[in-house]
Amino acid sequence: MEELIQVSFENERPTVSARDLHEALEIRTRFVDWFPRMCEYGFCEGTDFNLLKNEKVQVEGKRLINRELLDYQMTIDMAKQICMLQRTTKGKLYRQYFLDLEKAWNTPEQVMARALQIANETRDQLSIQCRQLGLQVLEQQKQIKIMEPKASYADIVLLSDSLVLVTQIAGDYGVSPQVMNKKLHELGIQHKVRNQWILYSKYKDKGLAKSTTFAKKRPDGTILTRIQTEWTQAGRMFIYEKLKEQGIFPIVERR
Repeated sequence: MEELIQVSFENERPTVSARDLHEALEIRTRFVDWFPRMCEYGFCEGTDFNLLKNEKVQVEGKRLINRELLDYQMTIDMAKQICMLQRTTKGKLYRQYFLDLEKAWNTPEQVMARALQIANETRDQLSIQCRQLGLQVLEQQKQIKIMEPKASYADIVLLSDSLVLVTQIAGDYGVSPQVMNKKLHELGIQHKVRNQWILYSKYKDKGLAKSTTFAKKRPDGTILTRIQTEWTQAGRMFIYEKLKEQGIFPIVERR
């Protein structure tokens, strides 16, 4: 079928420009007067037509001026009825053109083609959404991996209820007991009294550490008794939180 006027198929229903139809029908009345008069036959905006704003570049004097040009996208049914109202040869010609267009648009083949197009578009949209969800899942998995070491260290601490030496805690961070004790002293947690590290008074009654006595046999057979500080699991977690504030993490939490 030869195209007499440009038809837009971008929406669910094909449409034509009111200005294009006004020109094709060779209407002598100005468009701005003619279109409102056509609307008086009961056509409704949003159902039969929609406002369309275009820009037209025109020469005024020696300047190029952009002017807003009002137009309307009309349904084929509205265009067909307007053609009939004109009662002209052109009107009859274009009305028949729109009737043929409607028949072609509503053939089973065209209906099926549009259904397949909608299905393909829906599939593509779902594919995009799935990819986006996949990326979100990957990002969440990354975050989980980042968080897992923290949970793992906490689990290690919670699994044990025994006292631990600073040597064991230092080992969690890959440093020597001397380095760990010095760091805890710098943080104002403990100080040294007669070769034993003692918690400062504000931490003493928190259940963080206990003093235990151990005996060591000398080479000459005599027994040497000493007191040492051992940390509870609560104390171990306390140290973890304090060091974390300094940006210091146990080995299991490092990348």
